[in-house]
Amino acid sequence: MPGARFICLWCSRLRKRALLARLSGTHWLMASLIYGSGLRLMEALRLRVKDVDFARREIIVRDGKGAKDRVTMLPARLLEPLRLHLEKVKALHAEDLDAGYGEVYLPHALARKYPMAAREWGWQYVFPSTKLSVDPRSGVVRRHHADEKNLQRAMRKALHEAGIVKPATPHTLRHSFATHLLESGHDIRTVQELLGHANVKTTMIYTHVLNRGGRGVTSPLDR
Repeated sequence: MPGARFICLWCSRLRKRALLARLSGTHWLMASLIYGSGLRLMEALRLRVKDVDFARREIIVRDGKGAKDRVTMLPARLLEPLRLHLEKVKALHAEDLDAGYGEVYLPHALARKYPMAAREWGWQYVFPSTKLSVDPRSGVVRRHHADEKNLQRAMRKALHEAGIVKPATPHTLRHSFATHLLESGHDIRTVQELLGHANVKTTMIYTHVLNRGGRGVTSPLDR
């Protein structure tokens, strides 16, 4: 199947650990969230504060691929790091508000319906840009989400430092999420739902990578 050879390069948990060990700060948190929750890169960057549920340990992905919402897991390992990160983001947002800024981009329908929502804490990006910029669509000075190129560059550097010659991008971590769930015995329909695949055939690529066949069934003798 297309892409199966590429994904198989990242079946090793050791490679994943070696990569994450060489990332730090926000880049480590972004990469860990992509791997731990199965997010696409832009889903992680566009994540809003209000869509992170610490009590239920869930993340709501809004308007994902195919314009669909879905719910995925928030790893227990990331609860405290993410809380600490959001404390810093909230302080940054407060500084922006004091300076007369603090708006975030909202889709036009939402912006019209809730004109004050753009300044509210819940609508802010979990991973905001380090600088303010002028929105070319409206001319409003806003803090956009972080630039995807920053994580991509950090990953390339981490791969080099770890001595990993296999090619990888942030999206490869999402592939690892699916592969490792199936390795652990989770059923393919659950993985399909967490990934947000419209068709189970898309998810089945990972069963071929694991050489487990289309059904991903383990013999009771092997359990």
